[in-house]
Amino acid sequence: MAAAMSLSPPLAQGEGVLSFSASSSMRGVSLSSKLCNKLATVKCPPRFVAVAAPPRPQERSPASTGSVKQAMTMTEKILARASEKGTLSPGENVWVKTDILMTHDVCGPGTIGIFKKEFGADAKVWDREKIVIIPDHYIFTADERANRNVDILREFAQEQNLKYFYDITDLSDFKVNPDYKGVCHVALAQEGHCRPGEVLFGTDSHTCTAGAFGQFATGIGNTDAGFIMGTGKLLVKVPPTLRFVLDGEMPSFLHAKDLILQIIGEITVAGATYKAMEFVGSVVDNMTMEDRMTLCNMVVEAGGKNGVIAADRVTSSYLEGKNTKPFEPVYSDSSARFNAEYTFNVSKLEPVVAKPHSPDNRGLARECKDVTIDRVYIGSCTGGKIEDFIAAAKLLNASGQRVKVPTFLVPATQKVWVDVYTIPVPGANGKTCAQIFEAAGCETPASPSCAACLGGPRDTYARMNEPQVCVSTTNRNFPGRMGHKESQVYLASPYTAAASALTGFVTDPREFL
Repeated sequence: MAAAMSLSPPLAQGEGVLSFSASSSMRGVSLSSKLCNKLATVKCPPRFVAVAAPPRPQERSPASTGSVKQAMTMTEKILARASEKGTLSPGENVWVKTDILMTHDVCGPGTIGIFKKEFGADAKVWDREKIVIIPDHYIFTADERANRNVDILREFAQEQNLKYFYDITDLSDFKVNPDYKGVCHVALAQEGHCRPGEVLFGTDSHTCTAGAFGQFATGIGNTDAGFIMGTGKLLVKVPPTLRFVLDGEMPSFLHAKDLILQIIGEITVAGATYKAMEFVGSVVDNMTMEDRMTLCNMVVEAGGKNGVIAADRVTSSYLEGKNTKPFEPVYSDSSARFNAEYTFNVSKLEPVVAKPHSPDNRGLARECKDVTIDRVYIGSCTGGKIEDFIAAAKLLNASGQRVKVPTFLVPATQKVWVDVYTIPVPGANGKTCAQIFEAAGCETPASPSCAACLGGPRDTYARMNEPQVCVSTTNRNFPGRMGHKESQVYLASPYTAAASALTGFVTDPREFL
């Protein structure tokens, strides 16, 4: 808990950027008198209530109702509904019904093996329409074991007659595979599998991305996934919730990636261990769905169980045409108890990076200009969405310059790849991302997949097979994460990545925007 209550100010951001509140409603918190006195002097704005929440009837006094309804957070409400409980509190263990189980080529074969071992070789999954299998990690490789993993998924999907298996059979040209999508977390959203109020489990730690849609989404292991395959349920401990209020005006040079790196740098990689991270505030209200996905994607880098953002008109607009199933959003009660609350004045923030070798090793981009780099990588579930590429293209186009280091571009999905070649970049006289990237001397956009984000076989596209320094829009920079264990990865926004590609060193994007 101590890590979650860090009071250290952001690096060189100025006063008033972050404030922290703690109250008597915080469960299980023991504070020294000195710290309590310090917290008592911190002034925070009123807690935010989602604007899209339906109007609540006026509460009646206990004397007239006979009972008091327990206020709950969004995460608690979703789990209460899924476990058929009236109320839930942090720390309770409940059996939760699953709406969607997702797995991919890395963990799918292991999950299938456990399912067959525990339920029988001829067992059927609990619901053929609620399992989504998306090969995405080690796809465009000659590695026989990697290719065999996809074969195992295909055989299982056919055996079980699964409705949602996004297959790929021709590795020479991804475009001739109409079912193939690409990175699972982006594909889940694009294919309408992310719905407010539901529960989504996935055998990938970044499944928390889907919390941007107002659902409970979290990563699980193969054993838990195998159990869900057979039963549709999982025993879950209800996490307490941290609330992050992002207010102020978002500067044009900042990106959602900067915000989540700022937060992780503030609370550390252990600051949200087994906690829900709920994002609110005027900045979040004005974010696109893809920016919200970027925020939620990296909560696991702070140790979070899940990230969540309340559904609103932006959510409904994104889901229109993608989803045909009914859904019912839930919202945190105004009197819900939060483990802690952090407030950021976003207008005072600057572009940041996460220096090697941890996502919380935060530094200002402008203070890292002495770091010479060998390459830039723009891609992954965190940084490979179309808005990420548009951001990079806008900066490159504004500069009118060519990149000085190899700049690798990996669209997350087939749809993103098409958009890179077809959607005009705002303010670029009708030019597409692809046209701008080509003029700037970037590498040709690659086949959509996770590619070098997780390293993979040596022939994986853009994998670092020797010690190099890379500025990347991915989400982890541990030793060996993108290949060679002696490489150095600086996590950054698409703006900062593109600016760094133009100079050959870590660069503040304000130099070009």
